[in-house]
Amino acid sequence: MESSEQTIFDDEPNLVQASSGKRFLNSVIDSISFYLFFIIVVGVIAVISPSVVASFVNLKEVPGADQLLGLVLFGLYMGMMEIITRGRTLGKLMTGTAAVVSETGVTPSVKQLFIRGIARCVPFEAFSALGNPCYPWHDRWSGTEVIDLKKSRR
Repeated sequence: MESSEQTIFDDEPNLVQASSGKRFLNSVIDSISFYLFFIIVVGVIAVISPSVVASFVNLKEVPGADQLLGLVLFGLYMGMMEIITRGRTLGKLMTGTAAVVSETGVTPSVKQLFIRGIARCVPFEAFSALGNPCYPWHDRWSGTEVIDLKKSRR
């Protein structure tokens, strides 16, 4: 293993994929945290510069623009959260799961974590998580998976 790669395991990993239930709970928790973060940021911006918020309100005039902006902001938020926390969002921290490079258990690179976030901007991407085992597009396209940390340790 290269010195730049960091695994969360002491020896050869035995990765156990997180259950669909934990993945769904991660999604719910992360969505709530995004909306709370968004409300706080918009509130601060409204106090500092109300004209900026007013310009975003005008997006309602363009069909679908506010939904597209919401998807992009959510993707950027998730990508930045995973980059800052090294593959663990608030939801993953609460459920004992983490995003790792498939098969190796190595912490994903910044590029992989950014791809995970941006992949969430694709409309209907959430539906790719349906099924058991759960393997959504943001995992496939970034070469990562979400594992259950407790079950993955030897």
